[in-house]
Amino acid sequence: MVAPTQTEASRFLTQVSFGATDADIASITGSSYASWLDAQIALPVSASHLTWMDARLPVLRAANASANLSANQFYESFWMQAAGGNDQLRQRVKLALSEIFVVSFNSTSENPRGMASYYDMLGRDAFGNFRTLLEDVTYHPAMGLYLTYVANQKEDAKTGRNPDENYAREVMQLMTIGLWQLNLDGTQKTDLFGNPTPTYTGDDVKGLAKVFTGLSYYNPTPSSATFYGYTRDAEMYTKPMIMYNSAHSISAKSFLGTNIAATTTADGNGDVKTALDTLFNHPNVGPFLCKQLIQRLVTSNPSGDYVKRCAQAFNNNGSGVRGDMAAVTKSIFLDTEARAISGDASYGKLREPILRLGNWMRSFEVTSTSGNWLMGSTSAQTSLNQSPLTSPSVFNFYRPGYVPPNSILGGKKKVAPEFQITDEVSVAAYVNTMQSAIQNGVGTSTDIKSAYTKELALAADPAGLVDRIDLLMGIRMSAGLKSKIVNAVSGVAIPAAGSKQADIDTANLNRVRLAILLSMASPEYLAQR
Repeated sequence: MVAPTQTEASRFLTQVSFGATDADIASITGSSYASWLDAQIALPVSASHLTWMDARLPVLRAANASANLSANQFYESFWMQAAGGNDQLRQRVKLALSEIFVVSFNSTSENPRGMASYYDMLGRDAFGNFRTLLEDVTYHPAMGLYLTYVANQKEDAKTGRNPDENYAREVMQLMTIGLWQLNLDGTQKTDLFGNPTPTYTGDDVKGLAKVFTGLSYYNPTPSSATFYGYTRDAEMYTKPMIMYNSAHSISAKSFLGTNIAATTTADGNGDVKTALDTLFNHPNVGPFLCKQLIQRLVTSNPSGDYVKRCAQAFNNNGSGVRGDMAAVTKSIFLDTEARAISGDASYGKLREPILRLGNWMRSFEVTSTSGNWLMGSTSAQTSLNQSPLTSPSVFNFYRPGYVPPNSILGGKKKVAPEFQITDEVSVAAYVNTMQSAIQNGVGTSTDIKSAYTKELALAADPAGLVDRIDLLMGIRMSAGLKSKIVNAVSGVAIPAAGSKQADIDTANLNRVRLAILLSMASPEYLAQR
């Protein structure tokens, strides 16, 4: 097998990581895509977001005795791992999973430690089995709070109370099987009249909602007070919820062709197991999940054959195992459609803002002056219009089927999910945000910045400098774009020999900054292809 070239390795890294470094590129050109993926999958989780947050709390309280943890400490840990984590594949895949199994800091009920624990869980399960992932998501209190089924009670005919249906609906619609029955290639099945066939009905939602009654906060000595959260355990937001059978429905439950008979003794965990097994084994899961992962990682409009090949890997990893996420991940990135360079203008995806900032951080080897990676939110429309775990709703920042209105893509029946958070304001804000980041750094007191050491060594060679940036950022610039950036960089005059060294250093740095900014602002960079 021929080893990948540097350009091929860089393109691969735009899909599987937050950005390429010299070491990353060398590790792939000296090996193979498959070997790199195997090595990454075998790596242990690099760090825990929850551990980071717990270590930060005493530091915060040393400065302010009343300080508490917030989303900011999660952002610190997120960007530290995105920029410097060795387990880059896990970092990239867990971000994709977080946009399918959505929880959000925008919910006032969420706890910062709980959210960090949830993201840790996505990382741990990224290359395990989907059935385990589905169960861990279901029992995590962050999801229980976000979709309002923590302390969900059984029906009561006397009061008219019914089980909360929120999670029952969304776990089907958004996390496992979707709204419509699918072929293995992700296309919709239709009836005799050409109409799509629904995967579930309102009755299925009602039946499944009964299954999720009785789940509530962890406590070693459960009681009514712990069920409602009146009596609290220190880890109630981080440990899996437990089943309070006294609040679990014992009536008959029917959903998706599965029937659980009425009983006189509640077995809540048993009912949940039956429900999750039913969802896991539904034929929609493979194509539904695979298409969304491909969209998040490789291209917005995968062919049916690409989806089918990935779904087949989900259904059987080659050893008779269903739901092997490591096999799914390898299938996505090793597929011929992922590795071939397509001339189709609709191939690829718009890089989401989180990935653009992460790309700059990782490829230009930023460091944190404080060591604490003092990043806050980048969610403002005047910033990146996106921060990790801050989706405005359970439907993520953007929907997988989003079509920009009145667009050429729409006319070609193509989707472009990331365009849902892209408009005139956010486009200008992105350029301004990156200009400030590239020039000054980011975070509190511009704590996170790059010295551009390797780039400064090429400042006197504009073409070589642009070539390096092109490679690190996986752009594969057209000759026209490269020429324009080289000319612009060349226009920054370097003082003559004998001038003040400080003036020469400033000019060299301005060349580097301009080359990076123009590259990152270009449409050729913004479209990951």
